[in-house]
Order: sequence, then structure tokens, then C-alpha cells
Amino acid sequence: MSVFASLAICKVAKDAAGVAGNIFAFGLFVSPIPTFRRIIRNGSTEMFSGLPYIYSLMNCLICMWYGTPLISHDNILVTTVNSIGAVFQFVYIILFMMSAEKEKKVKMLAWLMGVLGIFAIILIGSLQIDDIVMRRLFVGILSCASLISMFASPLFIIKLVIQTKSVEFMPFYLSLSTFLMSTSFLVYGLLSDDIFIYVPNEIGTILGMTQLILYFYYESKSRRMDAEDPLIVSYA
Repeated sequence: MSVFASLAICKVAKDAAGVAGNIFAFGLFVSPIPTFRRIIRNGSTEMFSGLPYIYSLMNCLICMWYGTPLISHDNILVTTVNSIGAVFQFVYIILFMMSAEKEKKVKMLAWLMGVLGIFAIILIGSLQIDDIVMRRLFVGILSCASLISMFASPLFIIKLVIQTKSVEFMPFYLSLSTFLMSTSFLVYGLLSDDIFIYVPNEIGTILGMTQLILYFYYESKSRRMDAEDPLIVSYA
């Protein structure tokens, strides 16, 4: 096989992994919809926190900027997935603020302005770096750190599942989407030889796999316990 044929196959495989990552990420982006149906129906944010959507927006904006040609080469699929993610998170934040109490609404607005301000500083600051290699390094480190912190957030849920021995607070499809998306972009990053993509997604793949293993373990254990419970027979 010629070198050109190998490169062509690698390019197709990389694009396929990126497209798959975009599709699986969509599952993550739509996962809060049931929560917002409840918020809109009740007209209250209740005990829900809006900070996860703030963090996700920050992550999507930084990673979207990293994927643009001004920062890195041939990473348009990174830009597309994070652009879509940023729109979803922004809509969720607006919906949350519409139903929140005044104090919570003010805090969310302050957080939103802070995120947009920080992103503007990162965007303008990175463009001041003339050396494209240093510019990519600067934004790449930020995007890598942002992704790792986002993937690390389920550690609390994993701890909760182990403590309660219940998967009630760890939705299966959310864990599956996380695993599939991370695996797809891990392959994408390896084929691109981009350390800022494959390192955080390797961590995401491991954490996603851990969640799935815990889910199947405790779910099967719960079913066995239910099956072993003696039937209550009434002779009344």
C-alpha cells in the first residue's frame, strides 16, 4: 500500500471518528431536556443548580475556539460539535434564568457575563500571540484543562453510586453517550496526533467505561436481590 493511500485511509477514519463524536455528543446535549421540562412545567428551578450549564458553556467555547483554523489545523469537527454544544448550553441558561428566583437569576447572569468575559480575554489574548505554535499551545492547554475538569465532574456521581449501591442518580444513556463520544474523539485525536484532544478524551473514555461497569454491576445486583425476595402470600 502506498503512502498516499495510507494517508487517505487515515484521513477518512479520522473524519468518520469525528462525525461519530458529533453524533454521540448530541446525546449529551439533549440529556437535560427532561429536567427543563420539569422546570418549565413547575415554573421553578427548585433545587436544581445552573452552574453545570455555565461550566459546559465555558468548555464548549474554549474547545470551539481551539478547533478553528486560527488555532489548530484541520479540526473543523471539533469546532462544529462545540458550537452546537455552546448553543444548547446558552439556551439552557436562558431557560433556567427565566424560571429562577430573583437572587438565583442575578447570580446566573453574573456567571454568564463572567464566562463571556473570560472567553473574550482568551480569544483576544491568543490572537496577540504571533507564533502559531505558541498560540496553539496556549489555547490547547486551556481546552485540555477544561475538558478534563468536565470529564472529572461525574466522579461525585460515581462515589454516590458506590455509597448508595444504586444507579438511580446515574442515567444509563448519559453514561453511554459520554463513553461513546469520548472514545470517538480519542480515536480522532490519535489519528490527528493531537495531544490536546486525545489526552482529555482518554480520561473521558476511562471514566465513561467506569460508569457503565458500575451501572451494570449494581443494576444486575439490584435485580438479583429483587428476585430473591420471598413472595408474600395472603390467605385472607
